[in-house]
Amino acid sequence: MSIENSSHISAPVPRKQPTTRTFHGREFVDNYEWMRDKESEELLAHLQAENEWTNHRTAHLDALKKDIFEEIKARVQETDLSVPVRSGQWWYFSRTEEGKNYPVMCRIPVRDINDWTPPAIEPGVPAEDEQVFLDANQLAEGSKFFSLGAASVTLDGSRIAYSVDLAGDERFTMRFKDLTTGEHWPEEISNISYGATWVGNDTVYYQRVDEAWRPHEIWKHTLGTPVEDDELIFREEDERYWTGVGTTRSERYLLVSTSSKVTSECWYLDLQDPDAQLTCILPREDSVEYGVDHAIVDGRDYWMVVHNRNGVNSELGYHPVGVIESLAEVSPLVPHRDDARVEGVEVFRNYLVLELREDAVETAYLMDIRHGFGEFQQINFNEELVSTVVGGNSEWDSPVLRVVVSSFVRPTRVFEMDLETGEKILRKEQVVLPAPDGTPFTPGDYEARRMWVTARDGEQVPVSLIYRSGLDLDRPNPVLLYGYGSYEISRDPAFLTARLPLLDRGGIFAIAHVRGGGEMGRSWYDNGKQLKKMNTFTDFIDVADHLIETGLTTAQTMVAEGGSAGGMLMGAIANMAPDRFSGVQAIVPFVDPLTSMLMPELPLTVTEWDEWGDPYHDPEVYDYMAGYAPYENIDPHTDYPAILAVTSLNDTRVLYVEPAKWVAKLREVAGADALMKIDLTSGHGGVSGRYEQWKEIAFETAWELERMGLA
Repeated sequence: MSIENSSHISAPVPRKQPTTRTFHGREFVDNYEWMRDKESEELLAHLQAENEWTNHRTAHLDALKKDIFEEIKARVQETDLSVPVRSGQWWYFSRTEEGKNYPVMCRIPVRDINDWTPPAIEPGVPAEDEQVFLDANQLAEGSKFFSLGAASVTLDGSRIAYSVDLAGDERFTMRFKDLTTGEHWPEEISNISYGATWVGNDTVYYQRVDEAWRPHEIWKHTLGTPVEDDELIFREEDERYWTGVGTTRSERYLLVSTSSKVTSECWYLDLQDPDAQLTCILPREDSVEYGVDHAIVDGRDYWMVVHNRNGVNSELGYHPVGVIESLAEVSPLVPHRDDARVEGVEVFRNYLVLELREDAVETAYLMDIRHGFGEFQQINFNEELVSTVVGGNSEWDSPVLRVVVSSFVRPTRVFEMDLETGEKILRKEQVVLPAPDGTPFTPGDYEARRMWVTARDGEQVPVSLIYRSGLDLDRPNPVLLYGYGSYEISRDPAFLTARLPLLDRGGIFAIAHVRGGGEMGRSWYDNGKQLKKMNTFTDFIDVADHLIETGLTTAQTMVAEGGSAGGMLMGAIANMAPDRFSGVQAIVPFVDPLTSMLMPELPLTVTEWDEWGDPYHDPEVYDYMAGYAPYENIDPHTDYPAILAVTSLNDTRVLYVEPAKWVAKLREVAGADALMKIDLTSGHGGVSGRYEQWKEIAFETAWELERMGLA
């Protein structure tokens, strides 16, 4: 590796060390696999040189970066608080304070057990009887990175289990604090996964991980006892499966789940029976997914079961609590529909809330079960392009339902719905302050609409367009085209303050809801994975072509963006359609997927075979992935657009080595204008702390704006 030590520095040129990979009689020569050695001083020097080169190449954007940061910061109400959530005898909420990176967790006592109106609390003003029970700023003090994994309080409010990650590698250490005395218990539990589940005041369940960082064990810890005495209650041997643990909202049952990308299995423990044993509800069956929750209807205990036995979009049914011999025994409540995806059910003592995806957005339906199973009624806000989800509902007996309504152009709103009368009360709307020049924010200043693009095989691909009102759509405009398309994850309507600098400068933010995501139901996902993954890439290109052909934008003013699995999408379209974009930004990009999927020892690999296919054992999958893997298909004869890769050294999901190799090969083979920015202290989620996150967003946005002609 070399880099000139002057004001006229050049791009880093890493050493080439050919390594031949051989599988199924196929050979691939990789010059940069040596970069996988994270402890190598040569590698760390190269990564630092990459940062220096990127800083040098983007130095002219410093003023713009600063402006964007100030625009984001000015519009955020830094001293703010969340809507209090009632749990037990306390109202819980979090505060943010100007100048502080992380939230402060607070609570006040419930003063009137019959009053479910959240207490009136002011930002920056401590309420009467307010307690601060966890300050993330104090926990993060002295650390370059901080992430909170668990913050679970016992039902009676006397104790908290919390866990922290100070490296960005998603390896957490859990501690226990007495909220009446402020003292900590002496024991700590290290190298565990997210989450903690209390049962009573002395018992907590948590997840341990294996060498591949797969949550595979559920352990039981009794407060005040040595960690080495903890009890293993469940172990998953199949490397494709991840485990999870939690309690039903009724607090009656402990549920353990274990699932691959396509198959699931649930176990339960009756917490009212001291002699009960963990029991499998229904043994796993390949490609059958199901999940359960506990409901009481007409005095009988039922499992509410969401399953896909009768169709890929799943259905909701019910079955008496206990072992289920077959899903055929489950009585249907919401049968399978081809045009709507059942995503889940929330259970309360007197009501069910059905979570349904239809018309490419999330919706919610309510059923009164006080007198038996009835009919679901939609919770409707009579708005287009909004996402309606339930959230912040911890209480089994609550007479109100908390609903969060999200839109592309209106700040997020939190409503409470009276379950008896149906009345909806606005409890909070996200505050957006004026711009630095004093211009106030008005939702009517922005518009969002849905368009449909016909893909090359005839499928209709939904596209969301967000832009400033009054923008002339009859002429070409700069466009930032975003895509993801994996894991059945949907990009639903959501308001982002950090998007305003782009919109206010005349840019359009477009989301291509390509196959591989979940916007159009389970089949939309199934047709964008494994041996149909190419649909994800061609959908994105077809959307780009449509935007150009209809005159909405031009190839010279359109930038593509995606992260993680969406970063693979970026790498693929850079190879397949480089002339459609003036720039491609890939965040923590999965651009060397074939190499990773051929290394079962890596975190996530075996579990990911259900998503991408198994090239380790299957030559057909190997050849298919080899045909699109971004790193392996860099073309020396292609004129690539400008490329920016952003990554983190401690990422355990998409290892830093993938974008590092990709950028090096892009320069070497194709002479591409490729830059890499790597944070040396964080993981997959990027830098921690809201101010550092805003600075990172400002950098990325400035680079995009320049490529779009808006700098």
